[in-house]
Amino acid sequence: MKKMMFSFILLIAVTANAQSDKYASAMQANITLLDSAKTTADYENVTNAFVRVGDAEKTQWLPYYYAALAQTRIGWTDKKSDKDQLAEKTKALVAKAEAIEKNAELCTITNMAATQQMLVDPQSRWQTYGTEASTALQTGMQLDPTNPRLYYLQGMSIFGTPEQFGGGKDKAKPVFQKAVDLYKTFKVKPLYPSWGQKEAEAMLAKCQ
Repeated sequence: MKKMMFSFILLIAVTANAQSDKYASAMQANITLLDSAKTTADYENVTNAFVRVGDAEKTQWLPYYYAALAQTRIGWTDKKSDKDQLAEKTKALVAKAEAIEKNAELCTITNMAATQQMLVDPQSRWQTYGTEASTALQTGMQLDPTNPRLYYLQGMSIFGTPEQFGGGKDKAKPVFQKAVDLYKTFKVKPLYPSWGQKEAEAMLAKCQ
């Protein structure tokens, strides 16, 4: 009886490990595709790939996070893209991820989606989407004040805000500096986000 029980437990452990390896392999392959994506079609394909992984796993938030990240990259690279439509899809993916785990990384995605919507018409959209973007960062900082991507994105917002409204490079410089400093000590877990360091360093240089 003990031998049967041991064999059953061993079988469960082996199966779980195989599933874990399969998940990690699929995620790494898709992250590589995301990093090399250049066109809207590339980003859409990798979005769908991540969603398939998320739907299969059901308990992992990272696939939906990366799917949403791919959508925001369409917003930054494709000037003809419908920012509201993209944001709707992005926020739906974030909601799926947050149903599994709420964390600071997901707040960066919400910030970028809302920022893209705001930039369609800053004057008329600032109060709605600018506030949403800012709130996402503040929420993220409450969840994890050591996440460098939050400060990089905050620096970008301040940098792009006219000086007469409290923005500009002088105000953004210390925020970018904080982001750069945090990137140096931030420990990245396997498969977790690692983007933003080079961008933060480049923006800090622009503020000198």
